[in-house]
Amino acid sequence: QPELGKPRRTCYSLPGLDFTYGMYLPKKDGGVAEAIGHWDAVEAKPHIRVMPRDFVTMGRMAVAEGCTTAREFALFYKFKDLRCKDEGILRYGCKIPPGMTFGRPARPSTPFFDIMQHRYKELWMESQRARTVVQHVVKKKISDVRGNRTTFLRTHPPPVKEESFWHPQRFEKV
Repeated sequence: QPELGKPRRTCYSLPGLDFTYGMYLPKKDGGVAEAIGHWDAVEAKPHIRVMPRDFVTMGRMAVAEGCTTAREFALFYKFKDLRCKDEGILRYGCKIPPGMTFGRPARPSTPFFDIMQHRYKELWMESQRARTVVQHVVKKKISDVRGNRTTFLRTHPPPVKEESFWHPQRFEKV
């Protein structure tokens, strides 16, 4: 029977007081001081990006060299391995130009003084007044009667033709 208020004892013998439970890592175990003072920095390995082959340029060069069969083209492609040019896209491990920033720009701060003085209300009222003025001008233009050709000719008469005194020779004998 177990003792009152105590768990039943196991039948295994436990190791001594100098035994450490868990896994021991002999690599670096300097405690908190070493963890704070000496960070393990991992250097980024340069990522070498292999660009795809530029078959268009290689095909042009092969034709200029006089290749006509598929075998000749294959031999030319084997000896002239041209790759597409990189457009300068920044990749992992590349150096970033100075002054370049990433991410979205921060929102400008709210001009609290303009809010307190109802500046935005005044700007909106001015834009509404300008809009009504433009609408009145457009309405006046639409309400004008559109003139037709007769009214245009009355206001702008065509120039009078001057009488010429020259006659063809065949009518001279008449």
